[in-house]
Amino acid sequence: MQATWNKIKTSIHQKVPHSTYMLWIDPLTLSEKSGNDLVITCPDSFSQKWIIGNYMGIIRQEAEKILGKGPRIELKIKNPLKIEGPPHAIDPQLFLPNIPSPQQRVSRPLRSDFTFDRFVVGTSNDFAYTAALTLVGGKSCYHNALFLLADTGLGKSHLAHAVGNHLSQEIPEARICYVTAEDFTNEMISSLKKGNIEQFKNKYRNQCDLLLLEDIQFLSGKEKIQDELAFTLDALLNANKKLIFTSSYPLDEIPKMHANLKSRLTSGIISEISPPDYKTRVRIISKKVENESTFFPEDVVHFLAHELTGDIRQMESGIVGILAKSSLLNLAIDLPLAETVVENICKKQRQITIQEIQKLVCKCYKISLEDLVSRSRKRAIARPRQIAMYLSRRYTNLSLQAIGRAFNRYHATTLHAIEAVESLLKKKGPDYRHIQFLSEKLEKDAS
Repeated sequence: MQATWNKIKTSIHQKVPHSTYMLWIDPLTLSEKSGNDLVITCPDSFSQKWIIGNYMGIIRQEAEKILGKGPRIELKIKNPLKIEGPPHAIDPQLFLPNIPSPQQRVSRPLRSDFTFDRFVVGTSNDFAYTAALTLVGGKSCYHNALFLLADTGLGKSHLAHAVGNHLSQEIPEARICYVTAEDFTNEMISSLKKGNIEQFKNKYRNQCDLLLLEDIQFLSGKEKIQDELAFTLDALLNANKKLIFTSSYPLDEIPKMHANLKSRLTSGIISEISPPDYKTRVRIISKKVENESTFFPEDVVHFLAHELTGDIRQMESGIVGILAKSSLLNLAIDLPLAETVVENICKKQRQITIQEIQKLVCKCYKISLEDLVSRSRKRAIARPRQIAMYLSRRYTNLSLQAIGRAFNRYHATTLHAIEAVESLLKKKGPDYRHIQFLSEKLEKDAS
């Protein structure tokens, strides 16, 4: 009986990624076998739900190859009284060896909708998802740190929040610190000015069970901040705490990063999330519209998946646009309606060049190309230069080094310029309208 089940598991192992097999298939055990009928047990209800929804098909397929046609497979929970969670229940002692009196759990609020069951897994993010889930998987976890690398809008923040939300639900006493690198920097500077730096150190080194630190690239060139963070990570890793870092840039592309900090950031698993393929986009869109009161026809879902090939936010924009137009104009959601919405979101574009961007920025700000690429630091020239660098990063596939060379700058200066403009856009500060105009102009001219 057991030998037959082992053959089925081995066959499944050859068809799925190793990380997927170890997390979902390996923990399954054979409880009963009667003829071609199998009763399999899994660790908990979270596993049961996920395996039925994602892997029962391949289990049946491989079982049929070995047992013959028509096997009936039942998946039961090994311990029905077990608290729901990922495979291998969380051991609170791994997080809270000495639980203190309740303290503020998060620095920033976690998004309640960013959970594991709302995350769509595909070939582009399977390893990242598995690594994040095993991070809070208790005794089976073999790593304490996870570095998620992805462009904006591909799900790295979703996974970081999902870890925090799951841990918060399973262990309400867990102390979770969710901050961006910019938050960490500003908080440290404020603590130095107010003379309470020891309180700041104590918060992150001794009052944090899970650190979620986003946008690591913001630390570029900030030597004292990097030193303090390195000491903080040492303290947390030595205390067996959990760490998740996210970045839009590979560490080797982030200039002026200390080697000692790099070694700590890469002490665990590094996982890159790439853009989703067509099948995954279909599943993402289907997941996002399943709770909408208005029905989305299957052909509309597939049309959106075919046309919206960028990031997840672009897909969300398409869904929102269709819902809004359908509601405001009292129109049924169909393919013609979807086509009119997508036409304004994702027009077929030709390649935008850095020379076009420079020319357009110079015209908008009434400066010469010589001024734009000069060494001048006058605000009237420096700000347009930063905007041109930002647009070059957004609309071309050039590296930071290549963009920097086009403006006679090092890639460290380029990264600083991009971050400065991104911060300006978030706050809708000066030049916000100019940037919006320039973006629209580039997209229109390229369509």
